[in-house]
Amino acid sequence: MPLEIRANPAQTEARDRILPVIFDAASGAGVPFAPEEIALEAWDGEHWQGGLTARITQRWLFLHLLGVAPQARGQGVGSRLMQAIEEEARARDCLGLWLDTYSFQAPGFYARLGYEEVGRIPDYPPGHARIFLAKRLDGRPVQGTAP
Repeated sequence: MPLEIRANPAQTEARDRILPVIFDAASGAGVPFAPEEIALEAWDGEHWQGGLTARITQRWLFLHLLGVAPQARGQGVGSRLMQAIEEEARARDCLGLWLDTYSFQAPGFYARLGYEEVGRIPDYPPGHARIFLAKRLDGRPVQGTAP
């Protein structure tokens, strides 16, 4: 029977078929996945000020989304959320955190928090770059620490 490639608009169904294959392969290589999802939000009592979502795998926390409400920007909400997620990462015995952002978004914000650029894709989107940053929780530099 010829192979047929199909689009599946139900991403969760596709993900639920793909993840076991990836997890089994990782377990077979001796590095099992046990992802943990985390979400943190900042409130001023009754109004949402910002939040983030993250996932831990392989003792590293990936910061998926970070957003601060327009009225709360410049008031330390993003920094407080980052401090809280770093504390969560330490409590869960993570080695470090990593994330990606765009050149027109917040690379300077993350650099001020001690994150190092570890990669960059130019023209993503055209005229800008997608930037990958990481921070070890033991204070060592990220670059050059691979075994």
